Amino acid sequence: MKLKSYKSLWGMEGSLERQFERIAAAGYDGIESPLPKAIEHYFGFPAEEKLFCSLLERYDLKYIAMVITEDEDHEASFRHQVEQAVTFDPVMINSHSAKDRMTFDKQLSFFEKAQAVEQKYKVPIGHETHRGRAMYSPWNTAVLLREYPELKLTADFSHWVCVCESLLEDQKENMLLAIQRVIHIHARVGYTQGPQVPHPGAPEYATELNAHEEWWKQVMRKHADGGTQLSFTPEFGPNPYMPRLAFTNQPVSDLWEVCLWMKSRFEQLI
Repeated sequence: MKLKSYKSLWGMEGSLERQFERIAAAGYDGIESPLPKAIEHYFGFPAEEKLFCSLLERYDLKYIAMVITEDEDHEASFRHQVEQAVTFDPVMINSHSAKDRMTFDKQLSFFEKAQAVEQKYKVPIGHETHRGRAMYSPWNTAVLLREYPELKLTADFSHWVCVCESLLEDQKENMLLAIQRVIHIHARVGYTQGPQVPHPGAPEYATELNAHEEWWKQVMRKHADGGTQLSFTPEFGPNPYMPRLAFTNQPVSDLWEVCLWMKSRFEQLI
């Protein structure tokens, strides 16, 4: 199995060039972010397209593009963003797909069309297990996966832990199915009341870390057996994901250090 690490631009500080330089120096293989023109909307800082592309080349970083479906027509939103994303030659696309409030028939229609778009452009697309989206829970995701055997996942199991208010002890069958479809992992540790622990290395969250690592190792074994590549992003995020101290508004942990700690820990799981 080939394991590749990516760093999200979410929560990064400084100029875009400084961000890319720092990511490359830390040993990441690439970056994960929305398309350049959408970065300011989602992450809060500008990213000029030509500079973005030149920095990828200069620092020899691969790119995972994020698309985030929105508005009333999620199918059109997905198609339009994927059409734009492929012009950046991404290794894959991570998609926040559809909405949890959509009727199941509309969710089925969305993923049927999404698969057709993926087949047209021949870029792997992982649909993220994310709160508020069609794949917000293990059970809803399992039904979709059984309906569409070619559907692939970006696994962010921290969201499911939060949604289910448990470490998914009663979701073993659905977890096994999901694990078979994972092509990319968001290596963030959640707990029963939130999608991000203050620091994954803190001993008080050892149980949560162990649960997530067991799921990740199952994904790794699946890819090792198949001889396929697996990628991961230690996707810990800033406020409001990062807890803050009352009255001071200070983050309880250093975000860059947390992501580096998780990167190193994840790579030791192989």
